[in-house]
Amino acid sequence: MTLSTLLLNVGIAAVLLSLVTEYLFKARKNWVVTFLQNYCGALFIFSGWVKAVDPLGTAYKMEQYFDQFETHFSWIGGLFPILSDYAISFSVFMIVFEIVLGIMLILGSSPKFTSWAFLLLVAFFTLLTGFTYLTGYLTGDATFFEFAQWGAYDKNNMKVTDCGCFGDYLKLEPKISFYKDLALLIPAVFFIFKFSDMHQWFTPSVRRTINGVGIGALTVYCLSNFLWDIPGQDFRPFKEGVNVKAQKDIEEAAMANVAIIGWVMENEQTGEVVPVPNPAYKEVVAEYPKDKGWKVKDQMKSEPTLEPSKISDFAVEDIEGNDVTEEILNMEGYSLMLVSHKMYYDGSKDEQKLFVDTLYVLDTIATADTMYTVRKPQSIKERTETVTSYTWNKDWEANYKNKVNPFANSAMKNGVTVYGIVGGAGADMINDFRTKHQIQFPFYKADDILLKTIVRSNPGMVLFKDGTILKKWHINKLPSFEEVKAEFME
Repeated sequence: MTLSTLLLNVGIAAVLLSLVTEYLFKARKNWVVTFLQNYCGALFIFSGWVKAVDPLGTAYKMEQYFDQFETHFSWIGGLFPILSDYAISFSVFMIVFEIVLGIMLILGSSPKFTSWAFLLLVAFFTLLTGFTYLTGYLTGDATFFEFAQWGAYDKNNMKVTDCGCFGDYLKLEPKISFYKDLALLIPAVFFIFKFSDMHQWFTPSVRRTINGVGIGALTVYCLSNFLWDIPGQDFRPFKEGVNVKAQKDIEEAAMANVAIIGWVMENEQTGEVVPVPNPAYKEVVAEYPKDKGWKVKDQMKSEPTLEPSKISDFAVEDIEGNDVTEEILNMEGYSLMLVSHKMYYDGSKDEQKLFVDTLYVLDTIATADTMYTVRKPQSIKERTETVTSYTWNKDWEANYKNKVNPFANSAMKNGVTVYGIVGGAGADMINDFRTKHQIQFPFYKADDILLKTIVRSNPGMVLFKDGTILKKWHINKLPSFEEVKAEFME
């Protein structure tokens, strides 16, 4: 679905709600106000719902914003790491608030309060998307307030590439989302002056009851989609039924077929930027000589026939840093991927450990009947190395001990390939965890954002068959392997 299609559907819903307001409730005071109430209310309910399906996705997006704010607002930079620790709480609050505000607009609850709340929330969204969009003008390592270092707009300069306004259901560039929020400021300001003309459904007590029930039900729904289970609806590319290797090949082929259609010339002396079409490049480039400060800044490329998804970023390494992506993608038969985007520990300490290295030599001994080789120690050397030992989070390691290990061991006994992929961990950390918990299957490494996209659980389990995702489980909903075998394996 595109943004224009979505806005059209919301408009149709707003017209129907306006007719209900007029002919069923007979509550219309002003057609324009009623339509805008219903339009903005329906839009907020929808945009909030597609985020309520996956609150962790919104929390991860908030963490990205907080990370950028820490860089660009350095005078209060210490605040944002603290806020990141509460990103999921902010996520649930904002999602519930957005949906309930949409309900309040349609119902006409507390018109003055709702009008101001709507204006403040839209203004907040506008500042957020505006900041992200404007970072496209930053060059190099410049921060937001170094205006002298702003250059031509380049979306590749933005660190947050989509606003998250509609979760993973509909990806919008910050530029488009910023324009959308600017447009929403018009009815938001209009409501401040015309709140007395807002329609109202039902009685005040019924409206309060609906709002209260909505807050409670939506909070429980949000929690159910990450705390107790994975989202009931999956809008991400790694959804069940997708063949990851096939899709990755398709996306890479589409990117390989992108053509260079022009060049962007920049003058280092004046800052002037000029687009040069590719067919005329050889003729025109002579007009922009190097000794006059001109250089090729960038290529102008055609749009790919298929926009790349996070599947294009699927890359896995072993703990030594060797690429094993193709090995993972080409696994045949059934395989289980254990995903942990972060390994949780409460503390660590460095310990000095003694290691003994023995050097052997081979000696040949002949007898009357035969000749054989024996190995004899030539030298023994002791060495001391610093090894980091971790104190693992009790709740997190309990999931491995009580759920993951029994499941994985049963799977391996039945010939299923099992492996883990973790994010943000080095070889010492991985080896310490595997040794202490007697984990028999190998661990690999990948980008934590990629792993968060694959499954919304830490740890989470993904069942593949010949590269196709059959099923994903939250750790709290992981069945026994016998149940999985009976339902999903032939």
